[in-house]
Amino acid sequence: MRYYLIAGEASGDLHASRLMRALKQRDPQATFRYFGGDLMAAEGGTLVKHYRELAYMGFIPVLLHLPTILRNMRRCKQDILQWQPDVVILIDYPGFNLSIAKYVHALHQDASLQHTAPKVYYYISPKIWAWKEYRIKNIRRDIDELFSILPFEVDFFEGKHHYPIHYVGNPTAQEVREWMTKNGNVERRKVIALLAGSRKQEIKDNLPAMIAATRHLAEDYELVLAGAPSIEPSYYEQFLQGSTVRLVVNQTYPLLAQATAALVTSGTATLETCMFGVPQVVCYETPVPTLIAFLRRHLLKVKYVSLVNLIADREVVRELVADTFSVENIRRELEQILPGGSGRQQMLSDYEQVYRRLGNSHAADEAARIMVELLHSATGDS
Repeated sequence: MRYYLIAGEASGDLHASRLMRALKQRDPQATFRYFGGDLMAAEGGTLVKHYRELAYMGFIPVLLHLPTILRNMRRCKQDILQWQPDVVILIDYPGFNLSIAKYVHALHQDASLQHTAPKVYYYISPKIWAWKEYRIKNIRRDIDELFSILPFEVDFFEGKHHYPIHYVGNPTAQEVREWMTKNGNVERRKVIALLAGSRKQEIKDNLPAMIAATRHLAEDYELVLAGAPSIEPSYYEQFLQGSTVRLVVNQTYPLLAQATAALVTSGTATLETCMFGVPQVVCYETPVPTLIAFLRRHLLKVKYVSLVNLIADREVVRELVADTFSVENIRRELEQILPGGSGRQQMLSDYEQVYRRLGNSHAADEAARIMVELLHSATGDS
């Protein structure tokens, strides 16, 4: 089979590379072409465009780079048409990927192309339960099969919208378990981990406050920043000058394995931190915080921004977002989860519920199994 994958950021590159590895085990004839990153390239196939040229976040950055984004989208559509894959596999990154899905759906409506138009599978479903729920109409129309990695999404898509999906387990949980099995028990040290996001705008918004909130602990704790793989180390220098914070690159798991506590920007990192059993404070600054707080209360469909709380369906970790984000609040909440703090043991105990709800399935293997079976069934192959 010919697989065309699209991943638009570092986490997508990781999950897609695992999926590619699993697909090769199920389908020895698999060939790949993709928008992605270095981890995908290591699995073989052809890298058409690196995600570093795709990952723009926020209204202003997207607006400024709109010509580049549109040019990349045109390139992707033309490449799919020319290469004629059996399936296009979209990995998260909904703004770009749903547009590609719409394009592929249109190919099926063209009588001259419908016999060669690929299937569209979405691995790591768009988080429309949080924002832009109207996109369910596009998903229902344009996506052939949806693969979820979050257990609560089953009730949202199937229960609320009557759209069947495949829950395949959570790849982040599995990746952390595999790392811990391979590396054994790592001794905890007096380390506070700072995970400030994977995009420059997130880092710019969150890292200065994280550094300020931990400055008074520098004599008692080592302060270590996990550099994002998509960000050049030199970008961090402007924020680290005058601080004792040490930068490590491509060492997030070893850092979390030994950390005592963490400050984490919302995203997959909150779940990784939970899986390593590290108490955390979720910090996410937003522009116009009062307005964002209002919109969050009245327009967002979910009560939480962190995956940990969403999976638990209650506040396990403290979220400092919009109008609650401040250096003082970060400092106060961090002190409560350090050894001897009033909230530390309760948070560690609550993590157990998250572990149970995620289950033990290997997401990439399960997704690959279903995908290959569906594709063989569609083509009539045994």
